[in-house]
Amino acid sequence: MIKIKYIGFAFFHLLLIFTSVNIFSSESQNTQLILLGTGTPNADPERSGPALAIVVGQQSYLVDFGPGIVRQAAKASRKFDGMLEPLKPSNLRTAFLTHLHSDHTAGYPDLILTPWVLEREQPLKVFGPKGLQRMTDNILQAYDADINYRIDGLEPANNEGWKVDVTEIDEGLIYQDELIKVSAFKINHGTWDNAFGYKFETADKTIVVSGDTRPSKKLIEASKNVDILVHEVYSQDGFNRRSEIWQEYHSTHHTSTVELASIANQAQPELLILNHILFWGASEDELLGEITERYNGKVSLGSDLNIY
Repeated sequence: MIKIKYIGFAFFHLLLIFTSVNIFSSESQNTQLILLGTGTPNADPERSGPALAIVVGQQSYLVDFGPGIVRQAAKASRKFDGMLEPLKPSNLRTAFLTHLHSDHTAGYPDLILTPWVLEREQPLKVFGPKGLQRMTDNILQAYDADINYRIDGLEPANNEGWKVDVTEIDEGLIYQDELIKVSAFKINHGTWDNAFGYKFETADKTIVVSGDTRPSKKLIEASKNVDILVHEVYSQDGFNRRSEIWQEYHSTHHTSTVELASIANQAQPELLILNHILFWGASEDELLGEITERYNGKVSLGSDLNIY
């Protein structure tokens, strides 16, 4: 069951339909957001590594590739009785990376290779910050023995699905097809110069994904009145119990419940989803309460395989 806290708002509105024919297909497409992993660097068995999927019609678009991403996508495709065919491993073809931290990229070799082994027939398209091409080249070099064996041996492997088309991005419009428009904006994640959030616009939804960030003016601007804002968060009460050195780190890299309530009050998303959650001893209800006592919009505490 997805936990959503409703305070002082009417029931969630019907899907908003865009009519811009030069951006979107005239045929209506249903957009779904699936949380594949809501975890952090902590090895929580209940929360897989950071990753989510936006599914539009028969296409999937991934954000981040934390540990377990392909198996989580496969689990989602089975759990919803064929509703999420685009999340079958062979259909994982387009992905966006927020930044190069290991908890967001440890599943990258899996995303490159496993769908190919399971018959993806075209190169994976990946968009992300400077340094992504170098990371990709190093992964492919590390696995060249495996790749060559599968191609040259008895296995009937194709010679395209292991390849990766990398686009290193800057701010602004970075991707567009007949179903979706994707824009990137820089966020504030410590001293990372190239850390991004993303805005996804489809025919029926606008979704902003924060990535890892402390409060960001650009994110607030991008998130104003969107259908869904997916934002990272840590418990303020838990933070108060942390050591001084960890408080310094988290306050410059991440967003507290108190800060997120302020962000949501300024942006006014239709739904706020909590992601990449650091509880630090707080219960789910306590962490939700830290936000909802300061923000009266709709809030959902994200869990793996939640669908919106």
